[in-house]
Amino acid sequence: MPPTKTEHQTRTTKPPEDHRPATTAALGGTKTDVTIDVVEAEAPRRIVERNVSAAGRRQGRGTYTIEPLPTGGARVSFTYTWVRAPLADRLLAPVVRATMRHANRTVMRRLATELACHVSAAES
Repeated sequence: MPPTKTEHQTRTTKPPEDHRPATTAALGGTKTDVTIDVVEAEAPRRIVERNVSAAGRRQGRGTYTIEPLPTGGARVSFTYTWVRAPLADRLLAPVVRATMRHANRTVMRRLATELACHVSAAES
């Protein structure tokens, strides 16, 4: 099952040699450790990551796409695909998708706010 909320996360923008970022993900009150590897990067437009949790029984692929906007700034979109998931996760897929959609929307809004603060500070 993919993460919906991260408590700590480290990311890189190029495929790491021996660095395996990890995070603790929480979904429905259950926490799990997730290992994240960047498997593709086309700076500054696209980052693809592979994540593994539940001792390898749960695997996913996330793609961030960054598109410049004509008015300035950028649109960031995120697509997540399960590659492998335990049966219980697959049975709960509709609930998980709705939960993830809500959590990802919240995270993207927080990211936009944070980036806007940095841009404002840099322009001052």
